[in-house]
Amino acid sequence: MSDAPQSSSQTTSGNPAYKRILLKLSGEALMGDDSYGINRNTISRIVSEINEVVGLGVQVAVVIGGGNIFRGVAPAAEGMDRATADYMGMLATVMNALALQDAMKHIGLKARVQSALNIEQVAEPYIRGKAIRYLEEGRVVIFGAGTGNPFFTTDTAAALRGMEMNVDIVLKATKVDGVYTDDPKTHPDAMRYKTISFDEAIIKNLKVMDATALTLCRDQNLPISVFSIFKQGALKRVVMGEDEGTKVLP
Repeated sequence: MSDAPQSSSQTTSGNPAYKRILLKLSGEALMGDDSYGINRNTISRIVSEINEVVGLGVQVAVVIGGGNIFRGVAPAAEGMDRATADYMGMLATVMNALALQDAMKHIGLKARVQSALNIEQVAEPYIRGKAIRYLEEGRVVIFGAGTGNPFFTTDTAAALRGMEMNVDIVLKATKVDGVYTDDPKTHPDAMRYKTISFDEAIIKNLKVMDATALTLCRDQNLPISVFSIFKQGALKRVVMGEDEGTKVLP
């Protein structure tokens, strides 16, 4: 348990601060220390942390990126039509979604993959009502293929699915433990924001998420929490309302 200040009475009583969350995972988060692909130990650890949160009674939806796979073919895609390249990236996210589902199955965590692209042999199509029902049944719902449209990032897909699922918060899992006043790698004196407004994040171009995703969340009053998926126990601490990462608030 973190010894950081806790601002919520819910946290003090031991109850989660949120009932339903959308977790945005980058494809790169699955690589671990590898240069590309899926690191089995890394995906197992991430799934274990998701399982711990589900055990608290929190309903969890996941949007997954595809950078870990698409990075491997990116040199060959140079000069390719942008829409074609984006569809390749979407297919990579479906591969990651299936890998996540398989890792969850191995520990007894029930999960369903829904794809924004029609690939019924391997994943059911995205249907909002079914996805909400799965969440209410305690299953993890993993959304693959982004929005199903080229020119949109998986950040935007996370904002969109978060709103459609009526989640309490979007959690963006990154390599850095929050949003800083500057790049902490090159500026050791950079300070972490505990909270920041959407408008400030946009004006200062803090790269919390892409501008479209940020604007969508701001307009729907949907908060975002940015935290490090590589920091053990961070996901649970965010869900419990503790001082972990950075919250972007309306």
